[in-house]
Amino acid sequence: MSAPVRPPRPRFDLLNPREAAQLAGLELLAEGIVEGFLHGLHRSPRRGFSVEFAEHRMYQPGDELRYIDWKLLGRKDRLYVKQYEEETNLRAVMVLDTSRSMAWTGDPEKTLPKIEYVRRLAAALALLLIRQRDATGLIAFDDQVRTVVPPRARTAHWHHLLATLAGLTPGEGTAAEPALRRVVDLLRRRGLVVFVSDLLLDRDLALLALKFLRHRGHEVLVLHVMDPAEVSLSGPAEARFLDPETGDSVTLRPKDWASAYDQTVTGIVSDWRRACRQQGMHYHRITTDTPFALALRRIASAGLA
Repeated sequence: MSAPVRPPRPRFDLLNPREAAQLAGLELLAEGIVEGFLHGLHRSPRRGFSVEFAEHRMYQPGDELRYIDWKLLGRKDRLYVKQYEEETNLRAVMVLDTSRSMAWTGDPEKTLPKIEYVRRLAAALALLLIRQRDATGLIAFDDQVRTVVPPRARTAHWHHLLATLAGLTPGEGTAAEPALRRVVDLLRRRGLVVFVSDLLLDRDLALLALKFLRHRGHEVLVLHVMDPAEVSLSGPAEARFLDPETGDSVTLRPKDWASAYDQTVTGIVSDWRRACRQQGMHYHRITTDTPFALALRRIASAGLA
């Protein structure tokens, strides 16, 4: 009798964020996203070493033989390597915007609020980095710095990051510059900074802080997260629009202002992309209907994962 055929595993890279969010918790979802992501991740030729032992992990082809735990091989008949606290390819810090505007979604039935999308994307990115032995940390901010988690490369650290991400709630206004300055305390040597925001903030101050990080030698990636409804202006014949952070509102006819709005959005995106490129930083605009694995591929295309 033939064995029953198992149904194929869900392809998270082919699902929209709303469907994926309904399938599992943050941990299982992040694991599913990474499983659906492209293989063949980078392996840096740089190998760190310190006397501070962190944990064992299964041997992988290409690992240096000097790190194999031969005593453990004798007991378990399996190859394990010793991983040390400094044995990482790089140190990364994710800087996440949790301001009130990040709680918005244009269509709750089809797309996640921006903060929920970012929470899931950050969990998947952290898992991807830690699986590559890249120490990963987190800073969350609104009008002030709310959370700081120093980079670690241990597998257990990912669960700490998950708990932190799960506890993030939308705050008030947006002040990115103090949060970006805190990165300096966490990255003592050159590393990776992933800045995730809807960029509804003081652009000049944020760019100044990002340029400072780039000047210190860090790789900088700016992920501009937008809801699809923010990309173009639409709606009923007349609508009232409210700024969730300032409370300011305006009533207008979307049809009359659609062209000017589109030009403004295009100009803002172009300005950010140009400013980042001029400083050697990477910029990607990601809408919240983008499959998570596709977003990760865009990150990888920048050579950062």
